Amino acid sequence: MASATGPSIADLAKRPRIAGVGTACPRETYTQREILDAFDITDQRVRSVFMNSAIERRGLVLPPRASDGSRATESQGDLLRKHVTNGLAMGREAVESCLREAGRSLADVRYLCCVSSTGFITPGFSALLIKELGMDRHCARIDVVGMGCNAGLNGLTAVAGWSAAHPGELALMVCIETCSAAYVFDGTMRSAVVNSLFGDGAAAVAVVGPAEAPENTGGPAKGTSGPALLRFASCIIPEAVDAMRYDWDDDLARFSFYLDPEVPYVVGAHVGLALDNLLTGTGLLRSDVSHWVVHSGGKKVIDSVRLNLGLARHDVRNTTKVLRDYGNLSSGSFLFSYQQLMAEGCVRPGEFGVLMTMGPGSTIELALVGW
Repeated sequence: MASATGPSIADLAKRPRIAGVGTACPRETYTQREILDAFDITDQRVRSVFMNSAIERRGLVLPPRASDGSRATESQGDLLRKHVTNGLAMGREAVESCLREAGRSLADVRYLCCVSSTGFITPGFSALLIKELGMDRHCARIDVVGMGCNAGLNGLTAVAGWSAAHPGELALMVCIETCSAAYVFDGTMRSAVVNSLFGDGAAAVAVVGPAEAPENTGGPAKGTSGPALLRFASCIIPEAVDAMRYDWDDDLARFSFYLDPEVPYVVGAHVGLALDNLLTGTGLLRSDVSHWVVHSGGKKVIDSVRLNLGLARHDVRNTTKVLRDYGNLSSGSFLFSYQQLMAEGCVRPGEFGVLMTMGPGSTIELALVGW
């Protein structure tokens, strides 16, 4: 239960609300063993990383087969084309699913934010999706590019700000991550950790600003049953700025991910500080938070967050489920977890939740939501 001094119903009515979420993944999915076998990986150290990842299956767009049956080596150009083609397909599906849930149409969208870190293109996905979907050419847009796994909440901050200034208008954020367009297969443990973890996926969220003047309303705008976006907080860890990177590899002549083995411990050591900053001034305690929507950053990251915040395994059940069934979907992961939470039908009016993402910077991003 929320504390008596927490945000009131009137506070919730003044805030933008989530109106719907939609997700999409590639049609082809693979178990960890199938991926290892597809690339003839026999190194037992690498196989151990894959098989102990707490991931059972992921959606991926693997390289085409060469004439000898092996997987072809993709150039950086091939990977970029995969990023665009697969990203647009997943983005379109996620947007259409999201709008169906929100009971809205493409004609209602006034603001579009696209988030991605698995490729660099200009114009970005926002312009490409407007063309692909036939959206209004006057739709305002923004692209959040290269921020990594935390970027979904960075983008949602911008969307919530726009929505608050445009009562009743519909905004969309679409996270599009073709992580298989950022893979390298060089046999190193560095690449093995990355390749064992990430999956392809897109997630869209619809946000609507308050439809009426706050003094004239006692609840959410019509058709917005999701939570109010109450506040956001960010915690950057400059001393760990190189712990998570996506940069150019001269030896491979392509971009590649890097994840420091210390990432789970860096995140865990700072997550309490970040959460306290989010709750300061709200009148809420950690114990007032009923629902936790955490980025599926990996088994060790999830465990570190849970242990350092004193959460039960039940609190991160949806995050664990997303990791198991989809892998780390980068910026859109937390929306997959949110979708799982809402599908349970367990949320009650008056409850509060925390959305949490982690990524390069190193950064922890949070949002407080209320139903």
